[in-house]
Amino acid sequence: MKHRFTISLQNRLALTYALFISGALGLLTAAINLFTGASFNALIKENIHQKNEEIVRVIGSLYNPLTGRFDSLTVEAMGMYFVHEGYIISLEDAWGNLVWNARSCDMQQCVEVLKGIRSRMEAQFRLNGRMQRQGYPVFYNGQIAGTVSIETYGPFFYSETETQFLTSINRLLLMAGLILSLLSGGIAFGLSRSIAKPVLNAAEAARAIARVHSRGTNPERPVIRIRDQYHTGELQDLSRSINELAAALEAGERRQKQLSADIAHELRTPLTCLQGNMEAMIDGVYTPDKEHLLSCHEEIIRLTHLVEDLHVLTGLEGDTIKLNKTSFDLATVVQTAAEQFRAAAHEKGIALQLNLRESPIEADHDRLTQVFMNLLSNAVKYTDSGTIRVSIEKGPQRWDSIIADTGMGIPEGDIPHVFERFYRTDKSRNRSTGGTGIGLAIAAAIVAAHGGTITVENAGNEKGGSGSVFRVAL
Repeated sequence: MKHRFTISLQNRLALTYALFISGALGLLTAAINLFTGASFNALIKENIHQKNEEIVRVIGSLYNPLTGRFDSLTVEAMGMYFVHEGYIISLEDAWGNLVWNARSCDMQQCVEVLKGIRSRMEAQFRLNGRMQRQGYPVFYNGQIAGTVSIETYGPFFYSETETQFLTSINRLLLMAGLILSLLSGGIAFGLSRSIAKPVLNAAEAARAIARVHSRGTNPERPVIRIRDQYHTGELQDLSRSINELAAALEAGERRQKQLSADIAHELRTPLTCLQGNMEAMIDGVYTPDKEHLLSCHEEIIRLTHLVEDLHVLTGLEGDTIKLNKTSFDLATVVQTAAEQFRAAAHEKGIALQLNLRESPIEADHDRLTQVFMNLLSNAVKYTDSGTIRVSIEKGPQRWDSIIADTGMGIPEGDIPHVFERFYRTDKSRNRSTGGTGIGLAIAAAIVAAHGGTITVENAGNEKGGSGSVFRVAL
């Protein structure tokens, strides 16, 4: 199997952030260079144009109207001064006669100056230009006194001062880019760490949960929880999900242990009774007569009902039992189930009140009968006096069957668990106060298989009393 290259989330995030920020800085720097470069070049061109006009004005000031000539010595001095700034000047009088030419005066100096300019522009700034010549007339009193020709490197060139300025600017931009790149790398690492750390913590917690729960039950098992308070919603959801998973697994194991203990208890009681009766008959203490054999038979029936209830519940929860749905009136099912307990209710002095209405439904008749038999059995069992009210109400696209009693009620802490298998509010599991704790679980599973809901609320105070209300919505 080929080994696939993987990269950690933290490194991937850091690399992504670093590349993004570096790319953004690069684009920003390029944009700054492009904008400032264009603006600077436009400024340089304007400066060259103004310099040419200045040269013409200076040369024009050297014209002597009395002689009709230019002061050649001063023209030479000014011309050589402008040569050092990159401007090669030649001057002709009004009749086209050459007055002065920088190249003729000092050809070597002109060559060196132009060479330096060409070197700067081509080597440093990648600008391949050529020498350009422009002629400007010199006027005196509205008459042409001569013509000044100015030769420069074009389309523009930088002086040494301007070159130094641009070099300094580029160095500053480079340093700023390096500093910002380092800062961006640090920020990227910090951000990636802040995002990756909770994910890594969640992964480690998940592995720890798997290791701990793979070793079976252990009373000294550590409680695994991770921090779940983050400003980032997704990270907070992830951490809380891990904590909820750990809590659910711990609760599931506690329920599993309790379930095992409950099953053992429910099986032990009839088996112990059977064993005692059988040993007594074997030892001659009891006579194997009809009375003692009936006692053994009752315990066998109790075991059979327990196993059958477990089988039914397992089938319903595992979605392996198909519902035999038919159309019928729900009120008839509820009334039939209620009539089964009227005698038991009358014997305890309980008033059984029915307030039913026609309620057509498509469901499994026998399964729903079992639901209401279980609910009414509990109502009669846990009510010593008062009233049991059974009613059907029309809800939005559903029928609500309500069984309310005035019995001992259910403590608030037990209400979320009454539909769990083997759950009983009486932790002593005294048979005089209840059955196996499977009846409500079966009722809930049947209702859920029909796509309905079953709920219970305590009609009394937090400790119970004043009865409870069961509501079946179908």
